[in-house]
Amino acid sequence: MSWGGTVSSLTVGLGSMSEKRLKLGIPAGSLQEATAELFRKAGYNIAFASRSYYPTIDDPEIECLLIRAQEMARYVENGILDAGITGHDWVQETDADVQEVCELVFSKVSRRPVRWVLCVPNDSPIQTVKDLQGKRIATETVGLTRKFLAKNGVTAEVEFSWGATEVKPPQLADAIVEVTETGSSLRANNLRIIAEVLQSTTRLIANHDALKDDWKKTKLENMAMMLQACLAAEGKVGLMMNIRRQDLAAVLGQLPALQKPTVSSLSDPDWVAVNTIIEESIVRRIVPALRFAGARGIVEYQISKIID
Repeated sequence: MSWGGTVSSLTVGLGSMSEKRLKLGIPAGSLQEATAELFRKAGYNIAFASRSYYPTIDDPEIECLLIRAQEMARYVENGILDAGITGHDWVQETDADVQEVCELVFSKVSRRPVRWVLCVPNDSPIQTVKDLQGKRIATETVGLTRKFLAKNGVTAEVEFSWGATEVKPPQLADAIVEVTETGSSLRANNLRIIAEVLQSTTRLIANHDALKDDWKKTKLENMAMMLQACLAAEGKVGLMMNIRRQDLAAVLGQLPALQKPTVSSLSDPDWVAVNTIIEESIVRRIVPALRFAGARGIVEYQISKIID
């Protein structure tokens, strides 16, 4: 589909919005459900209808458009969208002139950055980037790859891959640049990594003119705060407990807190209450140690957001 036809159709679809409306792009494909789930945790309920590119959201001041992450930055740059969710890699690939409002470290598999890596078959004689001089490389990120090669002083033929990139070496390409989170697909296809091209995380990006509008800027900043608050709370829980003052130092010594624990006085002057946030993964280890150090009435509770 050409840019001209696509932009025209999007303009028609979004042209009826009122002045106080934020045009927000939601990434279609692998990030779609992860993005919707993050928004739901932040208090925005997004629903997808079959065969519709316009998800519904329970905020009358936001209108969503479902679009591929690879195209998102261009539409935001052109003002068709005020903002969108996409990867830093696609902003770099398209050289789009957009503002990154915030980083949102989540992906379709894990909460780690994805990596674009340069790979060759396990039995290939190619060992370094320099060995790719004059070779053929297949990738979905042609721009990123060419910039990476230029930085390393290498000239090679870089061709766009329409999919199944891992199976192209060695018959169709000498090497590939592919995205990975766990590396399992690369290993399954007998590929080894010889260099990392880029690490990427998901970003909330915005159009420069949209950010000049005070209402849209505030709307986006508030949204960013709530989304980041949900990510900050992932994997963490709160702990409350009562402690005799004489045991306070021993108990606090067992607490690897996110920040300094809150210590409050109780009606009984000999006792205090302590409230803190810890990693959920250490609860089973730390609670017995707290109990042994003198903590009583220990309560674990879930938290959905952490806002600094």
